[in-house]
Amino acid sequence: MQKSVRYNEGHALYLAFLARKEGTKRGFLSKKTAEASRWHEKWFALYQNVLFYFEGEQSCRPAGMYLLEGCSCERTPAPPRAGAGPGGVRDALDKQYYFTVLFGHEGQKPLELRCEEEQDGKEWMEAIHQASYADILIEREVLMQKYIHLVQIVETEKIAANQLRHQLEDQDTEIERLKSEIIALNKTKERMRPYQSNQEDEDPDIKKIKKVQSFMRGWLCRRKWKTIVQDYICSPHAESMRKRNQIVFTMVEAESEYVHQLYILVNGFLRPLRMAASSKKPPISHDDVSSIFLNSETIMFLHEIFHQGLKARIANWPTLILADLFDILLPMLNIYQEFVRNHQYSLQVLANCKQNRDFDKLLKQYEANPACEGRMLETFLTYPMFQIPRYIITLHELLAHTPHEHVERKSLEFAKSKLEELSRVMHDEVSDTENIRKNLAIERMIVEGCDILLDTSQTFIRQGSLIQVPSVERGKLSKVRLGSLSLKKEGERQCFLFTKHFLICTRSSGGKLHLLKTGGVLSLIDCTLIEEPDASDDDSKGSGQVFGHLDFKIVVEPPDAAAFTVVLLAPSRQEKAAWMSDISQCVDNIRCNGLMTVVFEENSKVTVPHMIKSDARLHKDDTDICFSKTLNSCKVPQIRYASVERLLERLTDLRFLSIDFLNTFLHTYRIFTTAAVVLGKLSDIYKRPFTSIPVRSLELFFATSQNNRGEHLVDGKSPRLCRKFSSPPPLAVSRTSSPVRARKLSLTSPLNSKIGALDLTTSSSPTTTTQSPAASPPPHTGQIPLDLSRGLSSPEQSPGSVEENVDNPRVDLCNKLKRSIQKAVLESAPADRAGVESSPAADTTELSPCRSPSTPRHLRYRQPGGFNNTERTCDKEFIIRRTATNRVLNVLRHWVSKHAQDFELNNELKMNVLNLLEEVLRDPDLLPQERKATANILRALSQDDQDDIHLKLEDIIQMTDCMKAECFQSLSAMELAEQITLLDHVIFRSIPYEEFLGQGWMKLDKNERTPYIMKTSQHFNDMSNLVASQIMNYADVSSRANAIEKWVAVADICRCLHNYNGVLEITSALNRSAIYRLKKTWAKVSKQTKALMDKLQKTVSSEGRFKNLRETLKNCNPPAVPYLGMYLTDLAFIEEGTPNFTEEGLVNFSKMRMISHIIREIRQFQQTSYRIDHQPKVTQYLLDKDLIIDEDTLYELSLKIEPRLPA
Repeated sequence: MQKSVRYNEGHALYLAFLARKEGTKRGFLSKKTAEASRWHEKWFALYQNVLFYFEGEQSCRPAGMYLLEGCSCERTPAPPRAGAGPGGVRDALDKQYYFTVLFGHEGQKPLELRCEEEQDGKEWMEAIHQASYADILIEREVLMQKYIHLVQIVETEKIAANQLRHQLEDQDTEIERLKSEIIALNKTKERMRPYQSNQEDEDPDIKKIKKVQSFMRGWLCRRKWKTIVQDYICSPHAESMRKRNQIVFTMVEAESEYVHQLYILVNGFLRPLRMAASSKKPPISHDDVSSIFLNSETIMFLHEIFHQGLKARIANWPTLILADLFDILLPMLNIYQEFVRNHQYSLQVLANCKQNRDFDKLLKQYEANPACEGRMLETFLTYPMFQIPRYIITLHELLAHTPHEHVERKSLEFAKSKLEELSRVMHDEVSDTENIRKNLAIERMIVEGCDILLDTSQTFIRQGSLIQVPSVERGKLSKVRLGSLSLKKEGERQCFLFTKHFLICTRSSGGKLHLLKTGGVLSLIDCTLIEEPDASDDDSKGSGQVFGHLDFKIVVEPPDAAAFTVVLLAPSRQEKAAWMSDISQCVDNIRCNGLMTVVFEENSKVTVPHMIKSDARLHKDDTDICFSKTLNSCKVPQIRYASVERLLERLTDLRFLSIDFLNTFLHTYRIFTTAAVVLGKLSDIYKRPFTSIPVRSLELFFATSQNNRGEHLVDGKSPRLCRKFSSPPPLAVSRTSSPVRARKLSLTSPLNSKIGALDLTTSSSPTTTTQSPAASPPPHTGQIPLDLSRGLSSPEQSPGSVEENVDNPRVDLCNKLKRSIQKAVLESAPADRAGVESSPAADTTELSPCRSPSTPRHLRYRQPGGFNNTERTCDKEFIIRRTATNRVLNVLRHWVSKHAQDFELNNELKMNVLNLLEEVLRDPDLLPQERKATANILRALSQDDQDDIHLKLEDIIQMTDCMKAECFQSLSAMELAEQITLLDHVIFRSIPYEEFLGQGWMKLDKNERTPYIMKTSQHFNDMSNLVASQIMNYADVSSRANAIEKWVAVADICRCLHNYNGVLEITSALNRSAIYRLKKTWAKVSKQTKALMDKLQKTVSSEGRFKNLRETLKNCNPPAVPYLGMYLTDLAFIEEGTPNFTEEGLVNFSKMRMISHIIREIRQFQQTSYRIDHQPKVTQYLLDKDLIIDEDTLYELSLKIEPRLPA
């Protein structure tokens, strides 16, 4: 029989008493009995590693105890309820906390416990875990392992010592053997010497002299070689070779990275998608896979071979021969042409495939691969687009550090010329890729999707936030206030302008965009922009006072729906002018281009208008111009190189005006000409249009369509009958009745129809008794086209003899355009004036179909006998003058509204423009719409302070001078982040765009050439120094850690406010050596803060030319503050890589286009302001220079706070 275990009961009772009194944890717990599986409530007390339980809290003798050493405690789920009791009881049981104590050896059943509250249960589990001495056991196990390891090391050392001892003994034996051999050799030598010479060969002094001479010769030789080596090391040739080697090493690294990117593209996307296309339910077809990835696999194989060759050359360093590798590579680089040519189509196919949910889900799974590092498939497809320019820049740098007599010089120059020739072919496709990526990024942000953004000819113009004013029936504005919070919150819209459409979206809380159900996508061909409301409109008269003249209207008249009006409110007058200028320019381009396409289009489906296709100067290279293969928004080939004269000629060509060309020209004209030359050209076009415009352009402008494709007009009023035009009207007008003539003329050219020529038709009208029948035209029941190429030029071909000209339907374009202008004038005449002129008395006399206030005086009140030859010539002159005036006003309006800084800094230019506009206003033949547009430009140019609502840095400094300084502790993170964002945006917004030209920030006189860029750079450094200084001001570790956590929170709020410049200011301060080395301080910073810090650093990291920051900026909407250094790096890259002028002296307009693209992106962020209230107490703290500690003092403080550890 097994005896029971004896224990000291008295000592156990004493420990129970101590547990009741001083126990680590005490309280009621329910204990599950092993026999009946029932729960009994006991009072438990834990003391050291012993757990006692009592029948009640007042019991003195324990009912039992458990030794907890080596046990484990874990939570268990609530057991299932067999019976269905009341709902309240069942819920109470389910909320109880169950846990089990496991003793870790067989024979001992686990102790199952439960308590009422979860927090109490967690405390019991933690206390039991500490009482089990698990940590001590683990530590003991670790120490035992270390002890065993040390014992093994000692044994190993003993074995090694024995081996060394044996080796020493063997060496001693060997030494003794060698000594004996030396003695034997010496004896043999003495025996062979016949006699011992006692005479000294030389005098000891001579030996000393020779020894000194030998020493001096060696010293001089070594000194000479040292001088030669040092001179070579410091020579330009050696420096050039070092730089050359560094360039080669960098090229190898870049090639390795590029091959890795291609490897991810092929193995991470292409091959898996090929397998998916072969599955039973393929999410994508093999044709789509081939269209998306093109020949990327072949490109990868080619560059893998090239990379292997580069690595083999590096193995033979310092002899680096690369020319033969490029000789092998060059013939195979033509495969890039196919990739670049089809890249736009590739992205379009990819966007279409993403509409398939299965494919989109599969693609996101591939993009989640860690090797992709968060990059999308579009990013990998774009990498090959920039590889050829990268090779050109590398070869350019190599040649700069390669001597002319170098063996590789000619081969490298040949490779560079071949690559540049290939790049010229590919360059325009590379430029268009950025626009496609922008469109795709916007399309992915819209939840509903937007198919119009998949059109490759859809060019992005601008985006921003506008407030949509709610409207009611008949276009009347509802009574709202400008300062209404509900209007700003509910009416805020994200607007995107493209060359053909205008998108209006709302933004959800998650950042996604939603198109408006009604009026979300506006086709600009159906839109009319109204800049200023009519004075007769009571509602519009009050809107200017309510909204501070910040509102503008877009009248939308879709052909298949009822017309409606969209009223938008801009944050400032400057932004309103910029939006209206861009929208009006797009509308004018669409209408004018569409009209010309209809008039001159041939039977075949051609994309280029006949008049443009017939002019070889618009698409064929010449000595003073060179074109690319890419078409601009007007379907005209883009200019690659051109002389200044040809650029000015394109600017003033009356047939079209591309908005991308206009933006590029006005952004960069300072590089190749002056504002006075541009204004002089515009003035010549206005004053002398026939002598200033090329003869070929005039011939084509008055060209006659050869196609006999006239169609009958549809009777009825056009939906665009009563439009208001804020700019000179388009040439497409509708059928209406003249208030001063009985005979009606109709001129229509629907942009979507296939009409080859415009039809001028007549309709019957009753005659009055006061007019003789011979003077009135005969009635017609049908519509008969007129032959204006022969008619209306002599009395014999009067309107009364229309039937004679039916067989010859040729229509003279100048007469058609003249009628269209007159019709537009008559349609836009005020209602009260029309009422007077359309009275019965006025209908009794037929004067002329062209009588209007804008008709030249010698052509007014023409008798119905028709045009004579002089009048026909004057008619052409009138058309060309009106068209020239329209073009000059368009350019000036764009120049004044979007480039107002040109006139603020150049008062002489401003006065010359004012004089020109005043001269235009004095023109007696000016159309009312032209007069109104001229007045609007004058008003915009005459405003002395256009930025009066914008806060300036000087105003902030002046407001903070009289304020009491605040301390860092009293300011919240939100206040700091908002005011940092406000300051950063105010300084960023003040940079004029001309400072981005010519790399002035890298010159010796940079403070004079680019003062605002240098001010931005200085403010960045001051803010970074302030952050570092504020952290170092604290002496104790906890305060410094708290300061770091607060600044990281400020940086995160800046990120939410899209102030990435502020994020970089703070992160760069925290990465300074004086802050980064504070190990004890960073140890006190929480893990969440460190993780947030890593996230922010990854966002603004300079890796891959700020690829993460660029992607973030593309997906965010203004207002935002980007990091200026990123754009300055891009501009420096463009400036150093390509010259401004070719060897023939032509302007490199492709380079101007790239510079303009960057400047437009910068100005997009400059023009949209933050709605943040200025707090002087915070900005005074941020601008206080006394708080800033210099770099050396910061590092000394850092060493004083945490000294270096001894080595």
